[in-house]
Amino acid sequence: MSLLSILILAGAVLVLLALLALLLSKQYKRVGPNEALIISGRKKTVTGPDGGKIKVGYRYRLGGGTFVMPFLETADTLPMEVVPLSIRTPEVLTHGGVPILADATAQVKIDSTESAVLIAAEQFLAIGKDGIREVAINVLEGRMREVIGTMTVEEIYRGRAEFNEKVIAAAKADFAKMGLVLLAFALKEFSDSQGYISSLSKPLITAAKRDAAISEAEGEKEAVIKSSQARKEAEVARLQAEAQIAKAQWENETKKSDSLTLVNQKKAQADFAYELERHRLNQEIKLQESKVRQVEKEQAIKIEELEIQRREKELQANVVKPSDARKYQIQSEAEAEEFRIQAEARGKAEAVKLEGQAEASRIKERGAAEAEAMLKKAQSMDKYGDAAVLEMYMKVLPEIVRGVAEPLGRVDKITVIGGDKSLGTTKITAQVAEILAQVPDVVKSLTGADIKKFLKDKLSDESKPAK
Repeated sequence: MSLLSILILAGAVLVLLALLALLLSKQYKRVGPNEALIISGRKKTVTGPDGGKIKVGYRYRLGGGTFVMPFLETADTLPMEVVPLSIRTPEVLTHGGVPILADATAQVKIDSTESAVLIAAEQFLAIGKDGIREVAINVLEGRMREVIGTMTVEEIYRGRAEFNEKVIAAAKADFAKMGLVLLAFALKEFSDSQGYISSLSKPLITAAKRDAAISEAEGEKEAVIKSSQARKEAEVARLQAEAQIAKAQWENETKKSDSLTLVNQKKAQADFAYELERHRLNQEIKLQESKVRQVEKEQAIKIEELEIQRREKELQANVVKPSDARKYQIQSEAEAEEFRIQAEARGKAEAVKLEGQAEASRIKERGAAEAEAMLKKAQSMDKYGDAAVLEMYMKVLPEIVRGVAEPLGRVDKITVIGGDKSLGTTKITAQVAEILAQVPDVVKSLTGADIKKFLKDKLSDESKPAK
């Protein structure tokens, strides 16, 4: 088998493996945390809504990813996020017979339990988020109409929370049958086309306006009375305040004079005491400064002596001792290097001598053996004819064929992709046969022996009738 054929076969195997890896990577499906992956195609036992075990033809993955078997399973995405709803009912008769219009908002989603996801997959997988919104709006509109028919306008107006609770309770079972859950519901507003709701507020508005006018008149009356009383009291208070102010001013001037005299006395005493204290402090400061200068001189002398000692020790450590150590190191290294060079020279001379002797002996023995083998081979080839030589090649051919087929025997699994109607295995057989058909040509190009001609002559001689 030629090198080119081996490379082609190896390339084909690598291409097949790459295609297989690409196919497997395409079959790994991922969804976000707000989605559920529904994988259809294989049977699975699950827990039903009633708690019993049932078999279904699909499985699901809530967020994340999973491997989808090629040709056996298909994957679809089911939305799990919140779906906002806006509901508006047509005119609905209340318990009292008043037609009203109601607006509400709600939020629904597919429940995350296993049974709910399986039910929702059966009902909403094909219609998606829009289908969930439409179905939920229809259910809530019907339940709102039902609850409106059981309450009066006054009850709805005063008890919106009760109205919301009744709608949620009425729709809960319906949503559970579809795998949905109602997260929130709120009645926004309601109105009527007959003016009933506005008429309910008119008596209250009239009474409120009347009470406001009465309260305003009484307030004005009270304000006038209190204003006059306040002005009277203010005038009396003003006169009393002015008298008190005049008295306070006289007393204040007297106290200011007394205080100013006392202040001047204290200030004179403070100025004299200040001058005495300042002079004393100046003398004390000069004395302390002289002491500090004396201490600084003594400390400078001690520091200079310590610096001289430090420099002497530094010179001893950095110059004298390293010089002695370096001298000893250089002397030791020179002696070691001299001994190493002498030992290496003696070892190399001995090794060269022994190696030369061994090489001469090997060359002599190999030459004698090769000469003897060539002589015997030449004698043998002279005894054989062409037929015998070709017979030897024919015996070797099974080994060549086995060598060609051996790589295929190591392959665990081969996937053949073809567009025609023939089987993929026939293509592999045909390729192996094509490689084997090239063996005689390879033998001829390498040795000059023509196996095809030999077989043709041999078969034609056998087919002739014997004379």
